[in-house]
Parts: sequence; C-alpha cells; structure tokens
Amino acid sequence: MSSERATLTATTRSEFGTRISRRLRRDGKVPGVVYSDGKEATTFQVESRDARIILGEGHALFDLQVEGSDAIPVVVKEQQHHPVRGDLQHLDLQQVDLNQAIQAEVTVELTGDDVSPGVKQGGVLEHVTREVTVEALPTEIPDSLTLDVSELEINDTLTLEDLTAPEGVELIAEDPTEVTIVTLSPPRVEAEPEDDLEAEPEVVGEGGEEGDDAAEGDAGEDSSDEE
Repeated sequence: MSSERATLTATTRSEFGTRISRRLRRDGKVPGVVYSDGKEATTFQVESRDARIILGEGHALFDLQVEGSDAIPVVVKEQQHHPVRGDLQHLDLQQVDLNQAIQAEVTVELTGDDVSPGVKQGGVLEHVTREVTVEALPTEIPDSLTLDVSELEINDTLTLEDLTAPEGVELIAEDPTEVTIVTLSPPRVEAEPEDDLEAEPEVVGEGGEEGDDAAEGDAGEDSSDEE
C-alpha cells in the first residue's frame, strides 16, 4: 500500500438523533463514530464528498483528523448506505495500533480477462467473491489484491488458493479451496423462437364450397327474418 496515508478531515458532533442525522445528510454531511479499544467512542461528522473520495479509492488504512485532535490511523468498521439511492448514511471507523496485526476486508481485482481463451470463445466470466479477509499489520494491508485470469478456459474455476498475497499478509479462510473467486462458464444459449409450422392449423368446413353455400344460406335467412 502507499507509504503516505490519506487523511479524512472531520468535525466534532454534539447533537444526536434521527432528525439531526437527516438534517446533516441534507446539508451534504455524514455522521460517524470512531471506536478505540479502552477509550470512549468519538462521534464526528464529515463532508459526504470527502468520505466518498476516501472510500472510493479503496484505502484499507487512512488517518482520521477530527478538529482539535491529532490524526489517528483508522480502518472502516462498517458503512451504511441508503437501500435505494446508495448514498452513504453512516460511517463507523476503528482506531488501530500500527504495531498490532488486524484483520480487514480487501477487494479482489481481476486482470487479463480481455485475453482469456475462454472469454474469447464466448464464455461467461463471473466474479463470485469480490472481497477477502486478510490479516497483517495495518501498514501492510494492501488496498487491493490482483488475480490473473488470462489463462482461464471454459469451465475453469479459481479459488482463494490461487490468490497470492504480499509478504507479511495472510489470507484468512478455514478452507481456501472452498472460497470461489471466479468461474468461467460455457456461453449462454438463447432459446430459439418456435417454428411457425407448429401454429394451430386453420379449420376448414367439411365439403369446402358446400360449407360456404350453407353459410350464405344462413345469411339469407337472417335477412328475410329482419324484413
């Protein structure tokens, strides 16, 4: 990861409640809490735009600078989003000790999909697991891990066992072979439209022309009745 950590600047928050949180969001801010082992949690508010930048860049570790306090290293504990719009609603952070290993979720990025033989043959590449758990010192946690899929053929599968972590970083799973990262399935076959010949045949009256004559006779009778 980068040697220089990104910094999220925030201000203290002294008012609480649902109405206050809604007002903050309308004003373009996001409420948050930072937890620290052995210390009381600190509440803060941050500009929504600044939070989106930090989270969007995928920083596993960054500094939180709350006004009036020194910057502290933190990781994301939980982030809540609006179920429809996807807007960030609340941010929970965890202060960490840079000398103590922690576990964190790291994004898995795929490379080589454009040259994969299976993809070129029309196979469907499915990215099953997009985040994996790693354990390392906070400063050693990568922002992302890369998995090369350039050699994948149709029906191939890659698991956590195929993912390589940097030195000092451990992938956490009970059985890495059971954690599927990506699969390449055969091309999807579209259902062909039904043959027109299967349409229900037209019903023709018995006797052909005789049937037509009978119909005309019926029509004539109807006319005479009307008179």
